[in-house]
Amino acid sequence: MSETQWEVQEVKGRYRKKPVHYLESLGFLDETVLAAHCIWIDDDEIEILANRKVGVSHCMESNLKLASGFAPVVTMLMSGLKVTFGTDGAASNNDLNILSEMSTTAKVHKALSENPTALDARTVLLMATRWGAEVLGLGDKIGSLEKGKCADFVSLNLNKPHLTPLYDICSHIVYAAMASDISDVMVNGRFVVESGMLVTADEQEILTKARQWSEKIRG
Repeated sequence: MSETQWEVQEVKGRYRKKPVHYLESLGFLDETVLAAHCIWIDDDEIEILANRKVGVSHCMESNLKLASGFAPVVTMLMSGLKVTFGTDGAASNNDLNILSEMSTTAKVHKALSENPTALDARTVLLMATRWGAEVLGLGDKIGSLEKGKCADFVSLNLNKPHLTPLYDICSHIVYAAMASDISDVMVNGRFVVESGMLVTADEQEILTKARQWSEKIRG
């Protein structure tokens, strides 16, 4: 929603309303909606989204690569909107890496707001975990490590030069950790990655097939 200026003008041309106002007139907006991008939205549209408890999926690196613009994330958060992370597709965000998404987002919005305390590390972690689960309607099942929730977690190997010494774990995860530091991934009590190795599929077979399809696509 409202990813590009062209999109906004197209909707206004067809329906005489900005995208958020048009969807509001249809009764479309509520807490079940997760709106991606939301770059070209005004304060009045932010107020509508907040009142309707719409979630926002912020795709910072895709927006940067496509030069789409900058979503007003700091204003959204101040309005009470729950902003979470997305990556968009591989064509506009090649590595689909949430860790780099977190780091880039935190730093870019500090610069845009001219406030080094904006989007602090703990807020960014909430956006990537608990808030992400909540806007999907899954806050009672995932998003945090609590009794009664699914056993979902990602663990990092902190015994790395770029992660030593450790003063603040939240800051480390947001500003220093890399995807290659992930040692284990568990989903609903089942390891998907264990000790750095994919255990649910044959990784080499996947890579081989990807290369084969690449050759077919190139023709």
